[in-house]
Amino acid sequence: MAISAALVKELRDKTGAGMMDCKNALNENNGDIEAAIDWLRTKGIAKADKKSGRTAAEGLVGVVSEGSKAAIVEVNSETDFVSRNEAFQALVSDIAKTAITTDGSVDAINAADLNGATVADNVTKAIATIGENMGLRRASVMEVGEGVVASYVHNAITGGLGKIGVLVALESSGNADVLAAIGRQVAMHVAATNPLAATRDDMDAEVVEREKKIFSESARESGKPENIIEKMVEGRVRKFYEENVLMSQTFVIDGENTVEQALKNAEKDAGAPIAMKGFVRFQLGEGIEKEEDDFAAEVAAMNKA
Repeated sequence: MAISAALVKELRDKTGAGMMDCKNALNENNGDIEAAIDWLRTKGIAKADKKSGRTAAEGLVGVVSEGSKAAIVEVNSETDFVSRNEAFQALVSDIAKTAITTDGSVDAINAADLNGATVADNVTKAIATIGENMGLRRASVMEVGEGVVASYVHNAITGGLGKIGVLVALESSGNADVLAAIGRQVAMHVAATNPLAATRDDMDAEVVEREKKIFSESARESGKPENIIEKMVEGRVRKFYEENVLMSQTFVIDGENTVEQALKNAEKDAGAPIAMKGFVRFQLGEGIEKEEDDFAAEVAAMNKA
């Protein structure tokens, strides 16, 4: 089948592989993007795709925390210039504060009251005032019955606003100050490592099976016997969990313990067990495609090859 330049660009954005490698992968897999990603990874051309952080859109991520409950929102704009606008910053902060009073769905937040009008109406007014399109893209609210929902904003441009925001829910009857401190550290860790799941049980089974298939096919290309391949795959899967499951990752704060052990160590000061209940990580613009100025030239060069 004919492979369009747009399809090649999509695969390149998702994998970071070269233009010709992407074109070959699509040709080999009849234009199927997901199959082409697996084909590239089997050949060692593309790295694992976490489907996050691939592209950048503008705007701000805002977080607000009230002890055992917290909210996170992403409000997009057309240009980075707007994110430095004090009126836009105030709007995002107000939306985050409003979000914590809702169930965290975009529809509920847009319909909620903000200064005598709905959030959606406030955004519409801001569009008219600032002169640039914007909107609430996604949001989440986390709450624990007892404990803390800690928050962290990486490279915050002002209080609770930045490009990457994280919430971490810890359930415990322990000392609130200790929980807040370890919770913030874990949130910083999540911002840095971008785990796929909090625990092994939380990991999507389909994702794990897909990884096993890729590892197996890659190992078989080495020509090794099946019993060796099985051990190689087991090792690769174990490594996959260590790299992508929050509780199994090496804690970036100390570089020695796993996150699970770091929480266990904090229990002594907290005076009670600490249970990880989950996390949310928003990186501004992840998954939103932006045009690249040099793409036309790359396509022309590809077609000449």
